[in-house]
Amino acid sequence: MQLFIGGAYAGKRTAVRERFDSPFWCSAYDGKGLDEWRSAIGTEHCLVLEGWEEWLKTELASEPDDDRVRERMRGELESIRAQEDVHGLQVVLIMLEMGRGIVPLDVGDRRLRDLAGWLAQDAATHCEHVWYVWNGLARPLV
Repeated sequence: MQLFIGGAYAGKRTAVRERFDSPFWCSAYDGKGLDEWRSAIGTEHCLVLEGWEEWLKTELASEPDDDRVRERMRGELESIRAQEDVHGLQVVLIMLEMGRGIVPLDVGDRRLRDLAGWLAQDAATHCEHVWYVWNGLARPLV
């Protein structure tokens, strides 16, 4: 698994497109749910998952306990990683880095920001390669 992380409009998608041929995109920005990645199992060789903050928003709307949300998302990452190994699938995660700006006043926005940061940390532990993308430049971290 690989993680591409960076700020909004930093060039993450372009960096992924330059490195992977014809990936299957599962994007929350296109209205896809997080569980829709399962449809690519066995039919695709590369899977890109993006829009994690949107999937987090959905989780946060129905679950008041941050620890449960984090566990659910961590479980999803573990499931994705396991399927990657079983099916020889290359999985690419694209995540929005939200922690470098002003801390939001709204408690819901702070909650999203905190969980996005924890999710990125959890994702990085499952990835062989982590790329930080800024101004169109992708730099390896791991």
